Amino acid sequence: MPAHSYHHGDLRNALLAAAVEAIEQSGPAALSLRELARRAGVSHAAPAHHFGDKAGLLTALAAQGYDLLADAVRAAGPDLLDAGVAYVRFAVGHRAHFTVMFQPGLYHPDDPELSAARARSDRALSDALSATVPAHREDRAFKLAAWSIVHGFAHLWNNGYVTGQPEDDPETAARAVISKFLHA
Repeated sequence: MPAHSYHHGDLRNALLAAAVEAIEQSGPAALSLRELARRAGVSHAAPAHHFGDKAGLLTALAAQGYDLLADAVRAAGPDLLDAGVAYVRFAVGHRAHFTVMFQPGLYHPDDPELSAARARSDRALSDALSATVPAHREDRAFKLAAWSIVHGFAHLWNNGYVTGQPEDDPETAARAVISKFLHA
């Protein structure tokens, strides 16, 4: 069926999935709406109709990523160590989202949907911190240190800078690193 006559049941999510695939292959800089349309089998105007422009698409992808991260952290339960491992699991399992989420120059950082998703993610992480270490509930430096440990580890792992034993997986390695931080 020609791309111009293809009817898609959930074009928005199909385009986001195509964006994830493209970013995983070539990074966000190489992403184009025309290429996404080709991947999704729709007209080249369809992505612009849904997202406006590339930044609009990446804004939606970042918002989706923050929602996925919030879900992952909440599913881990109220333990900071488990939440940190969930953060790393998310970053490794959703590399395209993770890459875009932390490059605000790629998207519209003041978008309301994105702001709400980021707030949900922040609350999930803060709740895990507060449940595990209540004394640090309002301690901005401690929150930043905890986030730096898990985010830095995830970034290093995703970019091939963490090497270890062949049997190491990101979750096991992250658990060991985060434990050092919590018990220091």
